[in-house]
Amino acid sequence: EVQLVESGGGMVQPGGSLRLSCAASGFNFSTYDMAWVRQAPGQGPEWVSTINADGDSTYYPDSVQGRATISRDNAKNTLYLQMNSLKPEDTADYYCNGALNGVNFWGKGTHVTVSS
Repeated sequence: EVQLVESGGGMVQPGGSLRLSCAASGFNFSTYDMAWVRQAPGQGPEWVSTINADGDSTYYPDSVQGRATISRDNAKNTLYLQMNSLKPEDTADYYCNGALNGVNFWGKGTHVTVSS
């Protein structure tokens, strides 16, 4: 059974940091490009970052560029997202995604609240 289990969410003050993790199982994690996608309350999904299967290429939208770092440990089948200088607009549910040749896997998400 394919599973993606996110963790590390919580409440943080503006300017703070969080590290999200996504533990993968049930598929060949090291061959999949992985991504983080978030959804704020009442809004549509927003892509946050992508990392290729080897971990040597990463991509970010302008909204998080310079504040987010995606990484992976293929030996541990785990994906990470380090978020710094958090803003209230970063408040959202954060989802882990795995993609290969049109096949997509999703986790159930972890919630991040940025508030003072």
